[in-house]
Amino acid sequence: MTKFIKTEDADRKWYVVDASDQVLGRLATRVASVIRGKHKPVFTPNMDTGDFVIVINADKIKLTGKRANEKTYFHHTGYPGGGKTRTITEMLQKNPEFVIRQAVKGMLPKNRLGRKLIKKLKVYAGAEHPHTAQKPETLSL
Repeated sequence: MTKFIKTEDADRKWYVVDASDQVLGRLATRVASVIRGKHKPVFTPNMDTGDFVIVINADKIKLTGKRANEKTYFHHTGYPGGGKTRTITEMLQKNPEFVIRQAVKGMLPKNRLGRKLIKKLKVYAGAEHPHTAQKPETLSL
């Protein structure tokens, strides 16, 4: 029989992940799994039982293959002819936090649970983060 726990009873931890010299996709899958709570024995697919993850050094992430030249991000301004595309290298220079956030977001459920879970991801370009009060543990990937 499946044991269900209340969301309040889920033991929440904080983890720090150093993204320097990590491959983007491999880092994102591990982070998404921890945010979702799949590493815990009390994992329930329809509940938020995961932990908080802080990713530091987002600007030092690695890309493999032709990804640096071929992967693009598209957004529309809302005006006619307002489609904008940027390569992943441009985005890493301008906003490296966005790249990791989008990679992890794509691996979470596409519903209100996924929108709740993505708020448990904190991404910072440098090595400093303001979450020392939560006493985060280092998560090795």
